[in-house]
Amino acid sequence: MSNLIQRFHATTFLTSANQLNQLPDNDGREVAFAGRSNAGKSSALNALTSQNTLARTSKTPGRTQLINYFEVDEKSYLVDLPGYGYAKVPERIRLHWRSVLQGYFETRKNLVGLVMLMDVRHPLTPLDLQMLEWCEAQNLPTHILLTKADKLKRGPAKTALFQVQAALKEFKMPVTVQLFSATDHTIGLQDALKVLNEWLPRD
Repeated sequence: MSNLIQRFHATTFLTSANQLNQLPDNDGREVAFAGRSNAGKSSALNALTSQNTLARTSKTPGRTQLINYFEVDEKSYLVDLPGYGYAKVPERIRLHWRSVLQGYFETRKNLVGLVMLMDVRHPLTPLDLQMLEWCEAQNLPTHILLTKADKLKRGPAKTALFQVQAALKEFKMPVTVQLFSATDHTIGLQDALKVLNEWLPRD
């Protein structure tokens, strides 16, 4: 097990919040994870921490309805944000999530980066672009995982990657993108762990 994998394998659940006033103190550094409800966010978190059940996965998208905090090590956190864009979620809950997400991005002083997840087969939806605009407004470094890359052959996956890279040139904040698979760990796992490790350096 590499040092990077070992470090993130030690990640543990810390707390959940439904409102901004329930969030932990702005202390240390945190990296948030965001994406559409069917983009494989929970599976990616589990793969990155080499744990099967750290983040709850479900066959029903949209089950993450809280902001979930996970502690990597002292004062380093991964933050699982509610998935967005799932039609079966009631309107009042969608509006609540939108308000909480916007407030989160505007107020978290120790937020050092966002890992954004998009299904490689359906990237850059209108809601994804809205999230990128929020990141741009906060000048928040963003790293995109094009998930489920194992579902495509190498050629189409690379084409999707190049198309997203081209579209990202219009955004002014630091933004990078890579292919990723939560099931085939040869596709992007180490690259994603390196980004997390750079954003969450050990003091």
